Amino acid sequence: MLFGEPPDQQSLRDVSLRSLAHLGDAVFELYQREREILKAATPRALHKNVVLKVNAEHQSVLLDKIEAYLSDAEKDLVRRARNLKPAGYRKIDQAVYRRSTAFEALVGYLFLTDMERLEEILSLNP
Repeated sequence: MLFGEPPDQQSLRDVSLRSLAHLGDAVFELYQREREILKAATPRALHKNVVLKVNAEHQSVLLDKIEAYLSDAEKDLVRRARNLKPAGYRKIDQAVYRRSTAFEALVGYLFLTDMERLEEILSLNP
């Protein structure tokens, strides 16, 4: 966890998968912004480059790439998050949306529990 102490396992069990996905979305966007900040000549270019990577389609593809490297516990979390009922109607394919939600939940969970593992997982995606 970046700010403060990591939560204990009991507290973490009380956090919903949807909340983990919400956190993971923010963490992944910040990660992408940090990677692109020195490459982009203008704020507009930064935004354009980040938006290409922080979207459901891209996150679904990233999950495909990392699944073989996940532990059993991480795979279980991904499975449970993927099976969440969608929060609302989306204009994208539901399978893609669910897989991106699962990716975000994994990122949120690792952000709270194991930053080193999060960096390892994210580094698998160029």
